Amino acid sequence: MADPRGFLKVTERELPPKRPVAVRILDFNEVQQIQRDGAVLQRQAGRCMDCGVAFCHQGCPLGNLIPEFNDLTWRGESKLAADRLHSTNNFPEFTGRLCPAPCESSCVLSINQPAVTIKAVEQAIADDIAENGWMEPHAPARLTGQTVAVVGSGPAGLAAAQQLTRAGHTVAVYERDDRIGGLLRYGIPDFKLEKQRIDARIEQMTAEGTRFRTGIEIGRDMTWRQLRERFDAVVIATGALKSRELAVPGRDIDGVHTAMEFLVQQNHASAGDQVAEQISAKGKHVVVLGGGDTGSDCIGTAHRQGAKSVTNLAIGVQPPSERPAHQPWPTHPNLFEVQTSHEEGGERKYLASTVEFLADDDGKLRALLVAETEIVDGVRRPKAGTEREIPAELCLLALGFTGTDAVSLPEQLSVTLERGAVSRDDDYATEEPGVYVAGDAGRGASLIVWAIAEGRSAAAAVDRYLTGSTVLPAPVRASERPLKLS
Repeated sequence: MADPRGFLKVTERELPPKRPVAVRILDFNEVQQIQRDGAVLQRQAGRCMDCGVAFCHQGCPLGNLIPEFNDLTWRGESKLAADRLHSTNNFPEFTGRLCPAPCESSCVLSINQPAVTIKAVEQAIADDIAENGWMEPHAPARLTGQTVAVVGSGPAGLAAAQQLTRAGHTVAVYERDDRIGGLLRYGIPDFKLEKQRIDARIEQMTAEGTRFRTGIEIGRDMTWRQLRERFDAVVIATGALKSRELAVPGRDIDGVHTAMEFLVQQNHASAGDQVAEQISAKGKHVVVLGGGDTGSDCIGTAHRQGAKSVTNLAIGVQPPSERPAHQPWPTHPNLFEVQTSHEEGGERKYLASTVEFLADDDGKLRALLVAETEIVDGVRRPKAGTEREIPAELCLLALGFTGTDAVSLPEQLSVTLERGAVSRDDDYATEEPGVYVAGDAGRGASLIVWAIAEGRSAAAAVDRYLTGSTVLPAPVRASERPLKLS
């Protein structure tokens, strides 16, 4: 195990350094810096207690071998730690930067001390993998002769594709955008994930034999039925990209946009693409509706574009700063979070309901009419008499997602949609034989760690369907959800 007395000697969390606010808002480079201080990393990994029952495993859908890679990191066995992490996680460089770390909420040490910095250790291992050339291709020893199409190149699709390729199947990944990566590419700002990290994995997967087809939208350029007839199996990993709308007067005013319109354009611009009539926050009062990760991404992007002011409105109550009694350990609590974008400025307001978008004489957005939120019989609504205006020339709707936008699926295959998600059984299979679904397309908008876990599990189900058996790991069942206690 790691240092047997480490958690007694070191009681404070030490996290990797971040670039100073005044510097980082001038560009779109990653905020989080690489942990170069090996002594800090060793101290933090040494806090792991190697519990008899490691509840961090319960918190991690991938089943990452957390006590083991902590121990190896503490011992300075970087290559072995990398191998141990890769054995359960195809893309630790993504999760180490983007996952909210439910494993840390389940850490036994967190019962009475700050949790082990599991995410920071994982990111450090992932950085070692990239810097030391440990991202070697693992091509299959033999081919099965079976073919699989994976539709969607986000974390679920890429995980499924890599697992199936390594099992010996011939895999083609179809992506409707011009580059591979899905929301990793065009939904996550570069200041959270620089895109060369995706490119490195695509290079590895290409060397392993995975084929990538960009600019092809299944359902439009090729029907789902045609795809199914061309391949022995299909994995649907199209995500849940249908944005939640806000049905209030003035929604169609010039200056009101969904978060994804705004973020996708900026990611194209960051990649060097020419973006016609790009939505810009420069010199504007910006209001972001929605207090989640997507809203935070909009805030950080608006700062970097030179917004005059940024206001973040959330309709609900501000979450508590400490774990509430009704969300006990080892559940993942809903806590007030200060992300890097919040550190960069702006104002956050809770219990704020948008009543109307207001236009100027030219038909452009000039303000939001908002009111306090009151909760009556469990229903949130604007409180009469509390209305006021907030100046805004740009409003971004970051209200979450309602399901997949692959609306042609039920028309072209024998599959059904339920609450915006593709229906499936516990082994990821749809009603259509040979068609499986993984990630947000099947479970609804969720975490990157769940997407990778589902991609790996769906790959195991497809391998079993094609060959009659499988040795591929299946860390989660389709019906599995994070542990919640009432």
